[in-house]
Amino acid sequence: MNDIAEMESVEETARRAPALIRYLGEGDYVTRRYVSQGAEMNTGDYFDYPCDVRDGMPMRDHFSLDVHGFMLGKHRSEIADFHDKPAVDAAYLQEVESLVTRLCGATRTAAQGWMIRTSADLTARAKQKVKGYQHSGGIQPPAGEAHVDYNEVTGRRAAERIYKDRFPDCPGYKRYICFSLWRTFSPGPQDWPLAVCDGRTVQDEETASNTLFVVDEFPTGDALTAPVEGEDQMIAATIFRHRTRHRWWYFSNMAADDVLLFKFQDSDHSVTWRCPHTAFHDSSLPDAKIRESIEVRCIAYFE
Repeated sequence: MNDIAEMESVEETARRAPALIRYLGEGDYVTRRYVSQGAEMNTGDYFDYPCDVRDGMPMRDHFSLDVHGFMLGKHRSEIADFHDKPAVDAAYLQEVESLVTRLCGATRTAAQGWMIRTSADLTARAKQKVKGYQHSGGIQPPAGEAHVDYNEVTGRRAAERIYKDRFPDCPGYKRYICFSLWRTFSPGPQDWPLAVCDGRTVQDEETASNTLFVVDEFPTGDALTAPVEGEDQMIAATIFRHRTRHRWWYFSNMAADDVLLFKFQDSDHSVTWRCPHTAFHDSSLPDAKIRESIEVRCIAYFE
């Protein structure tokens, strides 16, 4: 049996959890993502598709970044309370930089910011009026649809800008990878865990760009989709339409020492270079608990 067939055989043995994965519909839409404190919304039509999400925890060492687009590692953080914003700001980003550099074999890594996400009710928080909301270092709901946080233009520009800012005296890089480093810090099993899609099973034909708008209050009516000059050059994610070939995975009962590293964008397209992801409601395990997680965006550079 060759290596690919053996890998497929192993993956077919995984336990499967039934899920609804939300995808962009097949229509032609103005696709935008508006975010404000405690709330996020998309334009366009989205639909929930029944999917099986495979449980990768019993075979956690099977997955690799350049094959699947994600991997599960181990790391004990020195942060005692991830709700302690000053402590996270002061120490956690440095932890992540060292960890990601080691996990992917990069020369150096620059962390960009962090966000806590929870399945708890954030209705009251979303109603608070915030002037000059910044989409970093706060608390938001879990991701609601299959997406990758960057499109190619956004990832490339972020890599160039951050390298110039953080490493001005370094000689440059031959390759970069935009990552998310994700962990839960609530007890398992989590009610809305993160699912990641095997990057080998997605193609460009089902994608669209989703422009990011950070706002104090959501616009309404026609203002949601009114033309914005230069929108094609603004920060945008990649969103996906449903395809039956997509292969979804998650890691059940993650503990605080488990870290999920997955790709937003790899400049090397000869390997698996992106990993769609989303939260889903896991009804397959009893006594599920409210999920709390922290994610850090970062960019690893290879000289």
